[in-house]
Amino acid sequence: MPQRMTYEQIADDLAARIESGEYAAGAQLPSYPQLATLYSVSYATAQRAIGVLRIRGLVVGFPRRGVFVREPDE
Repeated sequence: MPQRMTYEQIADDLAARIESGEYAAGAQLPSYPQLATLYSVSYATAQRAIGVLRIRGLVVGFPRRGVFVREPDE
């Protein structure tokens, strides 16, 4: 059985996708439930991964709208 990714590993993977342009500036990231399904982790783990990206300044969240890749000038 494959080992589940930690929230840090998920954050690193998402950061790499942002840096490669897969998720461009202004793009909306998948929702927490979508991320949980995508990475086969719990909702809470997906939430923690996004929290790491917020701390790194890569994403910004808007209540009831979602989490988006931060624009360079924000």
